[in-house]
Amino acid sequence: MQATIYTKFFLAALFLKSLIESVLEKRNLNHILKNKEVVPAKFSTQISLADHQKAANYSAEKIKVNQYFHFFDLVIFLAFTLGGGLEMLNLKALSFGKSEILTGLIFFGLLGIITSLLSLPQSLYFTFVIEEKYDFNKTTLKTFIADRLKGAALAIVLGGPIAYGILWIMEKLGNFWWLYAFIFLAVIQLLLVFIYPTFIAPLFNKFSPLEEGEVKEKILNLLNRCGFKSSGLFVMDASKRSGHGNAYFTGFGNNKRIVFYDTLINSLDSEEVEAVLAHELGHMKKKHILKGMIKGFIMSFLGFALIGYLKNNNLFMQGHGIQSITNYTVLTIFSMVAGVYTFFLTPLSAYFSRKYEYEADEFASQNAKASKLISALVKMYKDNASSLTPDPLYSKFYFSHPPALERVSYLEKFN
Repeated sequence: MQATIYTKFFLAALFLKSLIESVLEKRNLNHILKNKEVVPAKFSTQISLADHQKAANYSAEKIKVNQYFHFFDLVIFLAFTLGGGLEMLNLKALSFGKSEILTGLIFFGLLGIITSLLSLPQSLYFTFVIEEKYDFNKTTLKTFIADRLKGAALAIVLGGPIAYGILWIMEKLGNFWWLYAFIFLAVIQLLLVFIYPTFIAPLFNKFSPLEEGEVKEKILNLLNRCGFKSSGLFVMDASKRSGHGNAYFTGFGNNKRIVFYDTLINSLDSEEVEAVLAHELGHMKKKHILKGMIKGFIMSFLGFALIGYLKNNNLFMQGHGIQSITNYTVLTIFSMVAGVYTFFLTPLSAYFSRKYEYEADEFASQNAKASKLISALVKMYKDNASSLTPDPLYSKFYFSHPPALERVSYLEKFN
């Protein structure tokens, strides 16, 4: 088999992926704009026409801008792969005259710098143009730059040793390197999940203990009813960067934290906060977090096994644009092109994610008031300018959460 066969297959998959993305985005844009003049009846008493139109315009503008950046990303992607960009980068890394492992780290570093710079215009535009226009952005240029510098420092401090470890395993541990690499990365991921709440997240945000009062009392009673223990209740200064609201669990074992965005705490009443947390508890109680971690480990195991199988397949590598086959170029090309092929699993992943959301909503309705979860969700749809009328096919393909109308209709069964 010639390398051109792999190239043709790769281009066919990339074309089909791009076509599906384009068609679905166009459908979603048209559906949102077609329905922007009338608030869906189920929300007409809670969301004004002005707020509904703001959400429609916000969604439409993001879709239109994303179309340009998607095209830009596609051009850059092809330039790196079939265009020989990775080959040129490899020659630069080799010019330093270091061992293969150190050359690999130089290669990863150069690639990281280039991709960060290329993604900068999109981040700047969305933060300081679109989010600013719709009054969501609270990020200053100083904070924006500081976040990028902290992210770069973390990539060096954490990513560097991890990359070194994987490259060392590939070089030293024989044909079953991929199994050892999987185990190594799995252990690191578990460690990062454990230390993230107390060592990493505080680098970017301030976390304050939830103040005494009705909200905390409601939450503690809910945790007690559900038999859930956490290492603390915290409020994050999300308003430092954005007007969007949310809540989440982080960590595991004895290091589980419950975190509320300050924007969420400020917009919901105590029973609504309780209902939102009950939903998040539902994910824990229904083992959705554990299932997600297991799924991630399975995908990682299969990915490493596939790399182990394809590592010495020169035609596959050449067919995807890699002529200089080294451990680090193999890892890079696989990580770059894998998304082209796994894209077609997106609807399946989205389906199970929505299923989990329904299960968590049912749990919340059994341990808090369904009516309060509904009112909280409607406030969040309004405050986040979330479209109430996404295209049905688009939402089934992509959405990890049920669309607003479907979700509220489901919750009304428990009132």
